[in-house]
Amino acid sequence: MDDRALLDLALSVGREAGALALRMRHEGVDVAATKSSESDVVTRADRASEELLRERILAARPDDAVVGEEGDDVTGTSGVRWVLDPIDGTVNYLYGLPHWAVSVAAARVVDGVEQVVAGAVVAPVLGREYAALRGAGAWRDGTPLRVRPPGSLETALVATGFSYSREVRARQGRAVAQLLGRVRDVRRGGSCALDLCALAEGAVDGYVEEGPHWWDHAAAGLVATEAGAVVEVAAGPDLDLVVAAPAASYDGFSALVGECGFRG
Repeated sequence: MDDRALLDLALSVGREAGALALRMRHEGVDVAATKSSESDVVTRADRASEELLRERILAARPDDAVVGEEGDDVTGTSGVRWVLDPIDGTVNYLYGLPHWAVSVAAARVVDGVEQVVAGAVVAPVLGREYAALRGAGAWRDGTPLRVRPPGSLETALVATGFSYSREVRARQGRAVAQLLGRVRDVRRGGSCALDLCALAEGAVDGYVEEGPHWWDHAAAGLVATEAGAVVEVAAGPDLDLVVAAPAASYDGFSALVGECGFRG
């Protein structure tokens, strides 16, 4: 199976969906629905972007499976499953902030385990494209990526995010408050995918967040991993916990976020 062909398709459809979402943003944004809470919004552009992604992928590869944030799962027979986030950072998109992206990943079974083998994160307003191929590396706009050399935890800049649930967000805020006293500072960008890509290019030293779904981190997790990070997803009773840092500093960072009260 040609994983590079999967990456080429991911980039192609990601660009097209990003252009569609950007055009719809310029025309005006409508909230189409809410999900887990009133702040967890879905726009018409989310739905249109995912519909386009599904149509293009299944036209090119009709036997593949698809899972996405906004639509029903599609079963397949090829052994490839696409993982789609049509707009990661929808609230940013709604407010006209630039940090949102289209995330497209392709997964298949490797050594008996389903793994993401190709991923693309396209950020139209920022003018950035991140891509990764399992075992071959990660790139931003064609330039190879590498995580920042590890330093002390006290000098670490950490990216994080918060739940749409007020109750969960309050608990996460307490954990972040503990973390703030142990690291250089914390950044909250509003897009799991772009936070992980920031880790991959050395713009932050670590990332922790409770609540992302597979489509949020599937492509960007591969970008970070191929750039030299460890990305772990721990399933919790209510939420998954995503922890990521350069491989050389991961164990210390993971222990730290646990001490601060993060949990899945």
